[in-house]
Amino acid sequence: MLGMVLAAGAGRRLRPYTDTLPKALVPVDGETTIMDISLRNLAASGLTDVVVVVGYRSEAVEERKEALERRHGVSLTLVYNDKAEEWNNAYSLWTAREYFSEGVLLVNGDTVHPVSVEETLLAARGPELLLAVDNAKTLADEEMKVTLDGSGHLERITKRMDPATAAGEYIGATLVDGAVAGRLADALKAVWERDPDLYYEDGFQELVTRGGKIAVAPIGKVDWVEVDDHDDLARAREIACRY
Repeated sequence: MLGMVLAAGAGRRLRPYTDTLPKALVPVDGETTIMDISLRNLAASGLTDVVVVVGYRSEAVEERKEALERRHGVSLTLVYNDKAEEWNNAYSLWTAREYFSEGVLLVNGDTVHPVSVEETLLAARGPELLLAVDNAKTLADEEMKVTLDGSGHLERITKRMDPATAAGEYIGATLVDGAVAGRLADALKAVWERDPDLYYEDGFQELVTRGGKIAVAPIGKVDWVEVDDHDDLARAREIACRY
């Protein structure tokens, strides 16, 4: 199994940091960046071969590649998203499709969370997709929310949902079993071809619509944050030092 980090995004709401850096390289604990935390978590989970999808300011990741490998004891393979500044992340994840068949633990490159999230996913691994879901947080409009069917599998995933109806928030961490590699790649392609501004979570929804099963793993009460703006960054700096 491989680790995978989506780190192609520009993160314009985090300027001036992201004038010269991709969002994943913004520091959150001294010199420790969001990507450092992602790689540290993956390595601690036994995943030392890691695919990193890069795009915006990819040269900054290239320049730090060897240092990141030494610091975290990992081997990094960079996949280049040529549409990172034009299209959304359904396409970004699709660019790494050739690695899905090996099994992948995917984390978003803008999420700060403890290694317990990776441990929860690996402990619940099955022959399907498995999403890490925060079932303790009070939800609002911006979160990527989920509802579940009668068997506890994913029914719907979208931001456009009444928070009161949601079972929780998808936190940007997914275990992809190699058995679903082809179906996931096909679903992602269908989504970005339909609308390149769609999210990879829309690819998950497409897979469900086609009859696929996606399981969820509740993470419980965990301190984590998706870093989209400066308020999120302040929160990340609050919690990252505790990990």
